[in-house]
Amino acid sequence: MSAYVEDDRIVVLVPDNLSKAEERDWVRKMVQRLQRREQRSRRTDAGLLRRACELNDRYLGGLAEPVSVKWVANQRSRWGSCTPGDRTIRLSERLQKMPDWVVDYVLVHELAHLLEPGHSEAFWGWVGHYPHTQKAKGYLLGWSEAARLEPPPGSVPISADAD
Repeated sequence: MSAYVEDDRIVVLVPDNLSKAEERDWVRKMVQRLQRREQRSRRTDAGLLRRACELNDRYLGGLAEPVSVKWVANQRSRWGSCTPGDRTIRLSERLQKMPDWVVDYVLVHELAHLLEPGHSEAFWGWVGHYPHTQKAKGYLLGWSEAARLEPPPGSVPISADAD
């Protein structure tokens, strides 16, 4: 039995001699194992950099190459930040407990700043290549409202309309 990710889907291979109930149980177990392994690897800076490079290739044509991507503890009012001059990206550790598609959105947002430093129409065009952009922006808005955070201007989007 094995499980792997292919095109944003989890593929689980099981023997064909299992009953439907056994198959369901094994699929559930294999998906949980894969998700735990993926979460552990993403909690490291190296795992975060790998994921940023994958997202860059998939959604930004490989044009936004970061030098480093790191988790940081000192971002309490923003989700991420980017310094285009040295091509570094930092993500708030608060994101570590959020769904992968939300973390991926923040990564794409910060990667897009390597192509367009401001929040111009061209910038949002790049960010819009990520298919879960609107859903992730809504998630972050809801989380922020619940936490009553006041984001500074220019932070990763907290509102659904703009930063």
